[in-house]
Amino acid sequence: MSAEDLAFFERTAPGRVFSGETISADYDHDEMTEYGHFMPEAVIQAQTAQEICEVLAYCNAHAIPVTPRGAGTGLCGGCVTLHGGVVLSTERMKRVLEVDTQNMTATLEPGVLLMEFPKALEGTGLFYPPDPGEKTATMGGNAMTNAGGMRAVRYGVTRDYVLGMEVALADGRLITLGGKNVKTSSGYSLIDLMVGSEGTLGVLTKLTVKLIPEPKVNLSVLIPFDDLQACIEAVPQVLALGCEPTAVEFMEREVITCAETYLGKKFPETTADAYLLVRLDGASRKALEPSMDALTELALRLGARDVLLADTDERKESIWNARGAFLEAIKGSTTTMDECDVVVPRDRIAEFVRESVAIGREAGVRVCSFGHAGDGNLHIYACRDELSEEAWKQGVTQFMERLYAAARGMGGEVSGEHGIGHAKKAFLAESVGETQLELMRGIKAVFDPNGILNPGKVV
Repeated sequence: MSAEDLAFFERTAPGRVFSGETISADYDHDEMTEYGHFMPEAVIQAQTAQEICEVLAYCNAHAIPVTPRGAGTGLCGGCVTLHGGVVLSTERMKRVLEVDTQNMTATLEPGVLLMEFPKALEGTGLFYPPDPGEKTATMGGNAMTNAGGMRAVRYGVTRDYVLGMEVALADGRLITLGGKNVKTSSGYSLIDLMVGSEGTLGVLTKLTVKLIPEPKVNLSVLIPFDDLQACIEAVPQVLALGCEPTAVEFMEREVITCAETYLGKKFPETTADAYLLVRLDGASRKALEPSMDALTELALRLGARDVLLADTDERKESIWNARGAFLEAIKGSTTTMDECDVVVPRDRIAEFVRESVAIGREAGVRVCSFGHAGDGNLHIYACRDELSEEAWKQGVTQFMERLYAAARGMGGEVSGEHGIGHAKKAFLAESVGETQLELMRGIKAVFDPNGILNPGKVV
């Protein structure tokens, strides 16, 4: 990158352009450092849509790669500069522009953190349901990866709540997609193409999301099982019960032990091999009692050791804080790791978990797993521990290839919520086939004919 390029960027975003040794090492990776370190040539911290448009127009004209980035909390190398160039960061764009209680929408900039957004809704009686585990992620990043989370089984994923977007295209033009309308049938749904596109089709500058009335009461139920298979096989029957759970999570004892060590706090119950964690939302405690009774009766009939009710804030926090820390806890328990974020049909969850254990044993790597049992999205982690570099590379490659092949054989997909980035491209190609890849590449070429937007990612 030339001095002339840097001078233009400095004029566009004065005091917010970094190059050379002034670039923080944080910008050369995302949360999954196993996928490599790639230092950009420049980092631009944009504050307005106009700045983003000017940077894109310049980079498009000068063939400079641009990698959009939010908080950098991704898990598949989606926000790293494989081909150098510019990191275009939206981390300073943190304003909630409007909360519209009449239309039940909120409009915000892409850099608003997921954990900060609820503060803007306090006192409105409204609620934003998507609940990805990484609360320091940005709302823009969630939209561009179609993040899911623990409440997806009842409420859906990020895509289900994105009503409108303002997007800067590769050549610097600014377009508005959607708005506050709750439905439309007006041509191709470009907004649905943009959600989950991982910054390969445009750069998000503004987001309008749907809100719903906040549930008055929630209860959490921890259900321990002595056998992992019995635990997982209970999920379809829990979902068919009619109690409309908000979340149905599964976890193994080993992961809970890691979380206890990481947080320095005890989990309420640690003697069983596996657990289901179910959350129920409702208008009142009394309204939830029939569902609680039915869930308790079913769980005990299916072999659960007990049914533990968390109905106070302290009890809920002890369980959900541990669940939210699983990823960091597993990272802290090993030297490095790799992750599989597959989604399979719900009736194949038990089979897939059983298969992952067998594949891990044969590949010689330690496996930790947890996931959103309610929607079939499983997080399977291969841990290096003390393996040599050669043994680790050989083992993890074999493990991942066989695991994704097993998912394909069960009608599953490569990613349930973390995206493709650069780390999962080969598995996506194997999963969707050449015809679908050709269509995706054609879409990419229409939006970004010079290929400057997040090159090397997804397709």
